[in-house]
Amino acid sequence: MLDPRWFKAAGVAVALTLASATAAHAAPAPDPAAESTAAVVTLRYDDSRAGGWEAAIAAGVASWNANVGNVKLVEAAPGTRAEIQIVATSGWPQATLGPVRPGGQARVELGSQAVAEGHDKTRIAAHELGHSLGLPDTKPGPCSQLMSGSSAGTSCTNAVPDAAERSRVESAYAGGLATRTPADGRILVDAP
Repeated sequence: MLDPRWFKAAGVAVALTLASATAAHAAPAPDPAAESTAAVVTLRYDDSRAGGWEAAIAAGVASWNANVGNVKLVEAAPGTRAEIQIVATSGWPQATLGPVRPGGQARVELGSQAVAEGHDKTRIAAHELGHSLGLPDTKPGPCSQLMSGSSAGTSCTNAVPDAAERSRVESAYAGGLATRTPADGRILVDAP
């Protein structure tokens, strides 16, 4: 006859073996911070051909980055590919209507004609970047709407997207889905 202590010892050994095997093969708990970071779409911009607009571009980018979480704009390293090409021109500002996707291409033209007429450079830069992120013009519109553009008048210096504009961009890039959302591709000229 077998000793009951032997069964108890064998049971403990089996339990320990199963517990350690399960722990060794268990997936680590998901890290919510890593998941949210992974869902952020990063778009690179190249402003190397936008001389005289550097401060306005930096402020416009900072405004978007501070107000939306699903997409981040970062300056491309020299010589690397960028989804958004920003250039200075002598005409009216204009941009490709997005939402631009990672690996895609959009063009922003920052026109000095609007500045000569008194429009704010930072508002222009933020507005044109808004087109690249998928926002159309909302003309005529109040100064509180970034995408009202030049229709808000030369006294308007607001470079911050309103709640509806933020929501639309967040939706376009939700869960990193910009790769599945086709870009519109039209060129929007912001002349009055």
